[in-house]
Amino acid sequence: VDVIRGTGLEKQIMKNRWTERIPVMSPSLTELESKYVQNSLDSTWIGGEGAYIDQMERDWADICGVSHAVMTANGTLAITLALQVIGVGAGDEVIVPALTYAATANSVRLVGGEPVFVDVEEDTWCMDSTLVESAITPRTRAIIPVDLFGHPTDIDPITEIANAHGIHVIIDAAQSHLATYKKRPVGSLAQMTTFSFHVGKMFTSGEGGAVTTDDAELAGKLRLIRGHGMDPNRRFFHPVVGTNNRMTNLQAAMLCAQIERRDEIVARRRATFQAYANGLSGIPGLSLRPVADWATASPWVFCLRLSESEFGMSRDDLIEELSGRNIETRPFYYPLHRLPMYRELSESRGESCPVSDSLSSEGMFLPSSTDISADELGFIIETVRSISSKRSGS
Repeated sequence: VDVIRGTGLEKQIMKNRWTERIPVMSPSLTELESKYVQNSLDSTWIGGEGAYIDQMERDWADICGVSHAVMTANGTLAITLALQVIGVGAGDEVIVPALTYAATANSVRLVGGEPVFVDVEEDTWCMDSTLVESAITPRTRAIIPVDLFGHPTDIDPITEIANAHGIHVIIDAAQSHLATYKKRPVGSLAQMTTFSFHVGKMFTSGEGGAVTTDDAELAGKLRLIRGHGMDPNRRFFHPVVGTNNRMTNLQAAMLCAQIERRDEIVARRRATFQAYANGLSGIPGLSLRPVADWATASPWVFCLRLSESEFGMSRDDLIEELSGRNIETRPFYYPLHRLPMYRELSESRGESCPVSDSLSSEGMFLPSSTDISADELGFIIETVRSISSKRSGS
């Protein structure tokens, strides 16, 4: 309090409301992004081919420690494309975690398969490897672990199970840019890994995605299907059914600038996460996201988990309180096995995912943009502490 006394922040706190809404996510854009996008415009290469796409594929493959990165139109289509090249289709099952964004399961449905849900674990909030074996059936074709909220999945035991059953593994790393697992970069840990560069992600091209792999044959198939299935050596000859799943050179130009700024972006976001951790520690009923000692999590979104009985109000009530003070937040995802399009089949399989259910009802994000200001951070922290103090009567 002494640090902020006499500052503009003190006036904001006294008014109990920030002047402008603090967004939960917002892209960090500079003159570099403008320069590269203008370069793309000037070149007239603004579609699905161009130098920035080539550069981005080289850079992202290098960052992920693999031989190939295939840029796509978005992260959902990256998963769909990966499923297509391994032949997932009607009648096939794909194991996914119950707590993730709907795109993971929806991609399985989009290629004609059926998602099978397993719970996440308390220690990482990612797929519980001890539950995978029992979810495998003769129809299981693949497993899609998800690096939830930037934390890598404990992938080694899942890979061991998959190899024993001859099942493919595709990691959904949409949220875990630059994360590491046992000192190995995310993007190099499975047969294929998918990424998103949506406007809300740490690195963004507005919309966009990628698939990384060390398998040259798979990379060739990914590129073929991504471009309408047209033979790269015979124009307008299409040996397979494909889609238009290409990132544009304009998008890649923006993304190249973001990647060039990656050290700055990551450093600022890690500083934000540390400020939150320091400022919110010790509040009864409020716990922060656990991080395994073998992981370096991506600083994508800062997560809280609330115990209503200890904190004195529910997660939803806290979200409403913060919204009234111009602080935007988000609840955790609704468990996929409880969504209307999946619920009936999940119930028929007897799927139970209590950890996912609990996290879904208790978890939330705080504003985590790269460009969040120190004053905004201070206001958020002081507001949460003030609400807690009033609820506890201290």
